[in-house]
Amino acid sequence: MFDAAVFGSLFLTLFVIMDPPGITPIFLALTSGRAIKVQRRMAWQAVAVAFGVITVFGILGQQILDYLHVSVPALMIAGGLLLLLIALDLLTGKTDEPKQTKDVNVALVPLGMPLLAGPGAIVSVILAVQHAEGAGEQASVWAAIVAMHVVLWLTMRYSLVIIRLIKDGGVVLVTRLAGMMLSAIAVQQIINGVTQVIQGA
Repeated sequence: MFDAAVFGSLFLTLFVIMDPPGITPIFLALTSGRAIKVQRRMAWQAVAVAFGVITVFGILGQQILDYLHVSVPALMIAGGLLLLLIALDLLTGKTDEPKQTKDVNVALVPLGMPLLAGPGAIVSVILAVQHAEGAGEQASVWAAIVAMHVVLWLTMRYSLVIIRLIKDGGVVLVTRLAGMMLSAIAVQQIINGVTQVIQGA
């Protein structure tokens, strides 16, 4: 039987971690300058990549981490460092250079992973799947995961209207803002990872 409490708990957890409103300026900054059709496709690709990664870790997460001898804090620190590199590019304006933006599919990295399917989301899903008892709770967990990705897609898909309103000057402002936000997220993720390492030791 479907468990609304399990669904609501995981959905809210993922909503806070994956942060659809917060991802909007980052998505707009990373995809600016591309055709609308391309931006829409990238929104779909980012969500598809995130869902694929979350699904794999939801089914085989603990086994994958154990096999690679990778701890959750290490995953958090690595993800934070990768996000920090992307944030520095946004802050310094390097993503404005055509060669760097047109040839690289940012829907895969960093949007799909580690921004959407980051360490926090992965760990939350692994724990939720492990703690779910019976078919009803399992179905509730996966329903929450699917619902969250639908929300992410809708948020990015319709955020493209904003780009048409704010024009080029606004895009530059959004890019710098996104870089600042992303750098803060990255640093916090690294801090969380280091804190867990210290506590574990």
